[in-house]
Amino acid sequence: MTRPENPAAAALADAARAVAGVLAGQSADAALAAFEGSPRRAVVRAIALGTIRWSLRLLPAVDSLLARPAALGRDVRALLVTAAHQIEYSRNVPQQTVHAAVDAARILRQGHASGLVNAVLRKFVAQREVLLARVDQDPARRAAHPRWLFDALRSAWPAQVEAILAANNAHPPLTVRLNPNRRSIEHYLQDLADAGLSGRRCGSEGGAVAATAIRIEPPVAVAALPGFREGWVSVQDAGAQLAAPLLDAAPGMRVLDACAAPGGKAAHLLERTAQLDLWALDVDPGRLARVGENLARLGLAARLTAADVRAPQTFWDARPFERILVDAPCSGTGVIRRHPDIKLLRRAADLAPLAQAQLEILRAAFRMLAPGGRLLYATCSVLPAENEEVVDKCLAAEPLALARPLEAEQLPSGTLRCRHGVQLLGGGAAETDGFYYACLEKTTSAA
Repeated sequence: MTRPENPAAAALADAARAVAGVLAGQSADAALAAFEGSPRRAVVRAIALGTIRWSLRLLPAVDSLLARPAALGRDVRALLVTAAHQIEYSRNVPQQTVHAAVDAARILRQGHASGLVNAVLRKFVAQREVLLARVDQDPARRAAHPRWLFDALRSAWPAQVEAILAANNAHPPLTVRLNPNRRSIEHYLQDLADAGLSGRRCGSEGGAVAATAIRIEPPVAVAALPGFREGWVSVQDAGAQLAAPLLDAAPGMRVLDACAAPGGKAAHLLERTAQLDLWALDVDPGRLARVGENLARLGLAARLTAADVRAPQTFWDARPFERILVDAPCSGTGVIRRHPDIKLLRRAADLAPLAQAQLEILRAAFRMLAPGGRLLYATCSVLPAENEEVVDKCLAAEPLALARPLEAEQLPSGTLRCRHGVQLLGGGAAETDGFYYACLEKTTSAA
């Protein structure tokens, strides 16, 4: 007779499969896509992302219990670190996690390793305080960050580095952007309460980060949000909701969103300002299709164009834009709490090519800006190499470019002023992800 499947073991096995994919170089989204239709989706996702978040602390402890860690099969190593995460960071009884992991090894068709899994995890349960204390002597491992990123953050933000690391390892909040054309904040907060949900304006007691930002506590599936299908709200971090007001487009303006996918900022621009001639551009046709889907749900429209902003001859009609948003592709080091796999997948060597691409995109977009127009450069990075250093190089290369300070009243408390632009480091009273914003204007003559 076949034994009934242990639900805890099945979830652990699925999470280990996803973790194994990330350890092999897959993004977490890609690794978790296989479980999208599973009834265990939510628990598998929570276990896998938690494991990925803390893997750089847990893997050295687990590996120290193995005679030859490099010789261990990928699935078994992933199962060990996934179970170690449940032992250390969940409220589960450790011994029950060990039993579930042994069953999970069989589900993963690694039954030959079940004895090893049992022995290693029992040792981890018994010795974990000593093992982790040894790992924690290295501050980068204690914070579960790669050495290159730990050093870069400490160099750039010595006074704030501990807060950044803590924010990166926190569970991300669910923040939505309300469309005030459909519903007022007060009415929507009541809608949430009527649905048995809790929401509040996002930000400190001293004031909201953005007028449209609401934090849902605890997080729920987006389909459970009142009015989601009707377009009342969209999921968007509070820091990302600053882009539209900072760009300050007016009705009738010609506006370019140069790297538009997945479309949150484009939608916010259209919700905030009527009658925009908005061009939503993205180099990836598949990602551009998501922009169209998001706009359609909200009842909004833009000119969707699959093109590389660095090749304007492929899409531009030579009429300048009065406003341009450049939300540049970047390292994502400001959104690690939402995408912990960044800690495993990004390398220090990625920064120089990213910065070069950012500069090329920024300069190409600036050349399409009308005299007197405004360009907002944005990234979800907290590394100066992708932010003010890129703006510095653009200003040096473009004689008509002028950096314009961003108004303090539009920024949340805790925003740091940079030489050019401002930096949100993530977490803190503002409750945002990490974002950089800088504003450039085109003068009519070289300075």
